[in-house]
Amino acid sequence: MKKMQAIIKKEPTPGLRLEEVEAPEPGINDVLIKIKKTSICGTDVHIYNWDDWAKRTIKTPIIIGHEFVGTIEDVGSNVNGFNKGDLVSGEGHLVCGRCRNCLAGRRHLCMRPHAIGLDREGCFAEYLSIPVTNVWYCDKNIPEEIISCFDPLGNAAHTVLSFDILGEDVLITGAGPIGIMAAAICKHAGARHVVITDVNPYRLELAEKTGVTATVNASKEKIENVAGKLGMKEGFDVGLEMSGNADAFREMLAAMCHGGKIAILGIQERSSEINWNDVVFNGLTIKGIYGREMYETWYKITSMIQTGLDISSVITHHFSFDRFEEGFEAMRSGKSGKVILDWSN
Repeated sequence: MKKMQAIIKKEPTPGLRLEEVEAPEPGINDVLIKIKKTSICGTDVHIYNWDDWAKRTIKTPIIIGHEFVGTIEDVGSNVNGFNKGDLVSGEGHLVCGRCRNCLAGRRHLCMRPHAIGLDREGCFAEYLSIPVTNVWYCDKNIPEEIISCFDPLGNAAHTVLSFDILGEDVLITGAGPIGIMAAAICKHAGARHVVITDVNPYRLELAEKTGVTATVNASKEKIENVAGKLGMKEGFDVGLEMSGNADAFREMLAAMCHGGKIAILGIQERSSEINWNDVVFNGLTIKGIYGREMYETWYKITSMIQTGLDISSVITHHFSFDRFEEGFEAMRSGKSGKVILDWSN
């Protein structure tokens, strides 16, 4: 059995380990991918920290990670149309294929999904095996570090494109990497004003590089003041909640125009409270977002990058996979965008 290096959550305690383990072998409907680059997600940091969410969700031991790009190493006997050496990435949500939504083509709404790096072996390893239905051919003209971020970029695109934003005024709460990617997509897709808020000066500076209309440090400035300076008398047309912060969500609700639309990707605490009068009397629409639309979102983000969407400023750190601890420390510091781990030999 072939061996490989992998980053593992070995025990239910903080931290991760780099260990030699058995490499996976593809089943008859699977594709074996040799990993080239991966990027660290906030979810991976939760697992590293071993917080309450991770304790409820993760069963150890498991190889973590779900954002990647690589080349095909081998394919199962039932797989056609994929060849060794092809550059690919893959959808991290594995769906059942049998529930109503899957049968209707709404696979992103599957009732019984599994996720690589969460409840099956992940991509922070030299090799990954996934079903052929989850494999995405990549444009070789797109930098590999960008392709390794297609998972979070897809989250951002799914959120932004949930509503028509052409010519609209957009408020984004949360300038994490996905929020910044969303800002770049908004500008690319023709929004008029794009305002993004956070309390982290480093990430607000990153957001400025996307060409947003304004950044707002929510600890020092009110959203309505910025809206007034921009001549927005009726409020924001579209809101994108990326922070998971209850105060940010409440401020967004109060800043929306009547009939405004909000897409929520950030996960709120169960105890979060909002002023429902803002929702009801202002006729707001609120939509929850999970993952990506398979595979329409993958197509959209590829097309946008091919036509000039630039998210390169969101990628701030690069490390060899054997220096993964430094990568996680960069993420935990709050002074990073996307962190790339290189698995190339």
